[in-house]
Amino acid sequence: MKIRTQRNSGFTLIELMIVVAIIAIIAAVAIPKLMSARIAANENAAIATLRSIAAAQQQFQSSVAIDTDADGGGEYGFFGELAGSDAMRVYDSATGLPALGAAPDDLLDPPYLATAFGNVVPDGNGEGIVERQGYYFKIYLPGPTAGGVTPGLAEDGGGGAAAADMGAAWGSGNAEIYWCAYAWPVTAEKTGNRVFMINQEGDIIQFDNRDGSYDGTANVPTFGAAYSDATANSMDEDQGLSIMGFTSNDGNVWTQVGN
Repeated sequence: MKIRTQRNSGFTLIELMIVVAIIAIIAAVAIPKLMSARIAANENAAIATLRSIAAAQQQFQSSVAIDTDADGGGEYGFFGELAGSDAMRVYDSATGLPALGAAPDDLLDPPYLATAFGNVVPDGNGEGIVERQGYYFKIYLPGPTAGGVTPGLAEDGGGGAAAADMGAAWGSGNAEIYWCAYAWPVTAEKTGNRVFMINQEGDIIQFDNRDGSYDGTANVPTFGAAYSDATANSMDEDQGLSIMGFTSNDGNVWTQVGN
């Protein structure tokens, strides 16, 4: 009688441990590189988005879509206005002052920004921001100059201009000249590192944000953060470019973006 031997196939415990160790080594090398690549991609996208916002602002202002003092000069806009999702500001002939428009007549059509930019949500201060690819974006427009200082006004948490900023509180003439926008990471060191700022000059400046000063909806750049502190928190100041010897209002070193 012939006896047949049977051999069970499979991995031994040692073989499995070797495979697990190899996978762990590969993961330890690959994951940081993937995170770095993701952060770099998000930062480059944020820079590109700010340039798109600048182009939209230029077109918007040139089209005189908003003229709240009826002087023939166009004004810059907020996300909700630029994306056609919120009514634009108008000139109230009864009062001679800026006022909020009404939908649908005062909606921008066609819009100068993609409709996704109209998805404005409130930050920790209740002011409007937009999220795109790991970054938050916020636009500031100027109020009236008083005592040599031009303040910045944020977008309403629901999009468009805030009702409280209308009337004499709105800087119609200044809004024909000044605007700025910031971009900062949704989660610092995970979705992005650097913070960026652009204004009507069209130059993008950056802060390395290694200390996580700006992060999420709670730690948001104020309108004057990246401006020179020659006149504290005023939108008519130069950008705080360290290479030009300027000191910024937030005390951080802002430099020119190289890409």
